[in-house]
Amino acid sequence: MWKNIAADIATATGRPAALEQQGAVSGGCINQAQRIRCENTDYFVKLNSASRVNMFAAEFDGLNELRQCTALHIPVPLCWGSDDQSAWLVMEHLALGGRGNPVALGEGLAAMHRISREQYGWFRDNTIGSTHQDNTLADDWIKFWQVHRLQFQLDLAARKGVSGRLLSQGEKLLAELPALFESYVPEASLLHGDLWSGNYAYTQAGEPTIFDPGVYYGDREADLAMTELFGGFGSDFYAAYNNAWALDSGYRTRKTLYNLYHILNHFNMFGGGYESQAQGMMDSLLSELR
Repeated sequence: MWKNIAADIATATGRPAALEQQGAVSGGCINQAQRIRCENTDYFVKLNSASRVNMFAAEFDGLNELRQCTALHIPVPLCWGSDDQSAWLVMEHLALGGRGNPVALGEGLAAMHRISREQYGWFRDNTIGSTHQDNTLADDWIKFWQVHRLQFQLDLAARKGVSGRLLSQGEKLLAELPALFESYVPEASLLHGDLWSGNYAYTQAGEPTIFDPGVYYGDREADLAMTELFGGFGSDFYAAYNNAWALDSGYRTRKTLYNLYHILNHFNMFGGGYESQAQGMMDSLLSELR
């Protein structure tokens, strides 16, 4: 496997890439991670089973999509590939752990969201966690979120044997979704797609960076909502973002809708208490609509 990875690096860089060092990197629950050195250059390598090669191919494209934004340091993807047993993604190794400026992160994210397209979705599907994410292009944001986000996750739950209140409340919410978007039509902004607190950092030079994306084009509120789901990014970040591009007042309600997608996905991946959390979020949204 490592010979194949070194050969892919050599092809991508146009330079020899004899493997000199390798070592495991902690973090993440889906992939294994390694830091390797070839010809005095460090690379970050993600590993998984060969069946996951399309996940890495989509992440490769996603990182390149994010690199349209120069206000954030997006790691450069070099190559991806697979053999009979393993799949890999190789990218620039970033020295993380610096003391960065959350204002730069907030302004950088707002700049990234200013990159837009005419349709919602993306040219290819990818993954959210380990779950398939359907990015079929659409002209209507409400229908996109109904069909390719909430309905998709509810159908996954049903196939896992869930029945009862989770699905019945979900169907009610799907039907009433347009009421959450009265007088609000979002731009199709470039989204990271999985922007929780574990997917951003600062380099040792202090540059804000984001990684491990689930890229698509959609309502920028979906990215902002997830920043609040598992820990938050700090008051300076949110103040800087709003100063650069103020959020609509309806965000306070819609952020629950957008985070419901991720909680349903966590339920479908891990089970447990995420089901009751999702039901509580649905109850809150439906009460807003009564």
